Amino acid sequence: MHTATADPERLRAEAEEFIRLHHTENPAAGDPQVRTAAVLAEIEATGTYVHTPAELAHGARVAWRNSNRCIGRLYWRSLHVRDRRHISDADGVAAEAVGHLRQATNGGRIRPLITVFAPDAPDHPGPRIWNEQLVRYAGYAGGPGTGTEPGSVVGDPRNAGLTDLALRLGWPGGPGTPFDLLPLVIEDGDGKPRLFELPPDSVMEVELQHPEESWCEGLGLRWHAVPAIANMCLEIGGVCYPAAPFNGWYMGTEIGARNLADTDRYDLLPRVAEHLGLDTASDRSLWKDRALVELNRAVLHSFDRAGVTVTDHHTESRRFLTHIDREGRYGRGVGADWSWIVPPISGSATPVFHRTYDIAESRPAYVHHPEAAARARGEFDL
Repeated sequence: MHTATADPERLRAEAEEFIRLHHTENPAAGDPQVRTAAVLAEIEATGTYVHTPAELAHGARVAWRNSNRCIGRLYWRSLHVRDRRHISDADGVAAEAVGHLRQATNGGRIRPLITVFAPDAPDHPGPRIWNEQLVRYAGYAGGPGTGTEPGSVVGDPRNAGLTDLALRLGWPGGPGTPFDLLPLVIEDGDGKPRLFELPPDSVMEVELQHPEESWCEGLGLRWHAVPAIANMCLEIGGVCYPAAPFNGWYMGTEIGARNLADTDRYDLLPRVAEHLGLDTASDRSLWKDRALVELNRAVLHSFDRAGVTVTDHHTESRRFLTHIDREGRYGRGVGADWSWIVPPISGSATPVFHRTYDIAESRPAYVHHPEAAARARGEFDL
């Protein structure tokens, strides 16, 4: 079990660094030396310390600012922080996760939002949400007794492991469509996962339609409106908040060029190409490229038609360079992972393609811990 407070020396150093950062960027916070002395005394007495509400909010926003894989950081100051650090039980986390989705959805005008639950402490780990995102679609593995071929998956293959775990924990499963909502899998520090179904009215979904053709309707495609990452740890000044679901809004390519198109996800390009009447006998016909563009057009058209916030990769690439320029005026560099910042389609047609980036990571940060990834894969022995 990871706890960010395990190394007292590291905790003290990271706490001091964060207090300096917070007071530098928020001069009205007062004398940093006074706050640092209080924090170090608290660490000495308890093995950890408690962030003020202002520190928590600033830390969460700066963690977004520091996210090397995120192209949408221009809006980091707009992140709304829901302070739920008093909640550590699975029931409370589940209820507030539902509240998070409802507030973030905002009728389709998606709000950047984070809900922060109890942190890890030296004597007690905080709660954990096993799902990679608050909203995920089940992936039912095929084989004997399922009516499908061995090795096949109905739904999202990325979630096959977590789906299997949910079924073993007693989830009856959904109706068996490719887009059945998975329950939340939450533990409250005791290491034992529990299931919580999402109320249907807490999840807004968009049915996908193509702007000109009818082929998309025949595929019965849809996707959820809020991309709320749920299993990353928010690390601020050495303190780990292992349950801190957060969201911005979707860039269309996340859905159309990755979730629905990747061969290890829904792998829809062959079916789209078939409906478009494309020649799939040779890659040289560029059938994959043509199908990919039309699928992404359908995503953007459908979200716009439904009044749900979504951005496109050309617009967001320009905004990312605006973010870099703006941060530069404050004397701050912007770290970025080129392989994530460059969009998965038409990369060279976007301005973010034609430059390099510093990959150095900064704190505060949203961090992937290996054990969290294992939980998202459903790796748990009952």
